[in-house]
Order: sequence, then structure tokens, then C-alpha cells
Amino acid sequence: MDRDTIAKSRFMSLVLRHKPEEIGLTLDAQGWAHVTELVEKAGRHGVALTPALVTRIVAESDKKRFALSADGLRIRANQGHSVAIDLGLTPQSPPGCLYHGTAEHNLASIRASGLNAASRQHVHLSPDPQTALKVGSRHGRPVVLVVDAGAMHAEGHVFYRSHNGVWLADAVPPRFIAFPDPG
Repeated sequence: MDRDTIAKSRFMSLVLRHKPEEIGLTLDAQGWAHVTELVEKAGRHGVALTPALVTRIVAESDKKRFALSADGLRIRANQGHSVAIDLGLTPQSPPGCLYHGTAEHNLASIRASGLNAASRQHVHLSPDPQTALKVGSRHGRPVVLVVDAGAMHAEGHVFYRSHNGVWLADAVPPRFIAFPDPG
């Protein structure tokens, strides 16, 4: 994607995940918005979208942040919401290990209290260390944490898998996290 399209994708993330009210957009209980309403209200706020561009952004997003309804008339973010919505995900058994990318400066806090959703609805976990490394590099010097998802699940912690393959949990206590050796 070119710079302009990336900027528009980030705008869509903002309004579909965190601040729909910023442009007067209405999300339903599952986080869906009408594409035509998104296009119209984005335009009123200086962001030129078209239904074709929205469809292209959904298709070309390497992180698969968005989903279109089967009829192509509605759009939503796949996960990462700070607004209360129900994605309709069902609990799933996770693989034995999952990964979380973060910045090195966050390690002390994570060692003390684990991974918490903070302003989002869930903690995001990656199925592979390469994806986690990419996520962590957005926030500073990256560190990949290994989460013993199998042990967590065995103790009753619930996991979900979003439509784009990101694993979600309410929180990850520190005892289930393998930290890199300090050095």
C-alpha cells in the first residue's frame, strides 16, 4: 500500500476500533458499520474513502485488521477494540505456546503484573515468534515473550481466535510467561 492508503487504513483502525464517535459513526453491538456511512462520514472529516478503496484496504492489509460482511455492505475491525463490542468469538483450545511482542522497556511491568488488556478488550497473542517480533518492534526495542497457553488453558483461562488468526485472552499472569534472559 502507498502512504496515502496506509494513512487511510490507520484512520479506519481509529474509528472502527477506538473512536467511532469522532466522526459520528455508529457501530452495532458486534462492531459492524455500514461501508456507505463510513465513506460519507470520513469524507466530512477530510478523509476521502470510496467503497472500492475500503474493499481494497480490507483485501490488501497485511495484518488483516478488517472484515467485510458476506454481502460487502458492512465493515468491522477484527480485534483490538477499546470500545465495548461483542465479536461473537467462541472459546477455542490454543496451541501449547503463543507469543507476545512488546518493547524492552515494558518488561519490568509485565514481570510484575503479567500481560493485561489495558484499554483494549483482550491481550493479543501471536501464533509465531516472527509476527510477535514485528508487533514488538512498533513500540521500541522488540522483545518476544513466550506464553504457555497450554498450561493456561488447562487451568481454565479462556482463549479466542480472531478472524485474522490473532489469539486473544483476557490477561496472562506472569507465571505463564517465559521472559528472555537479562543481558
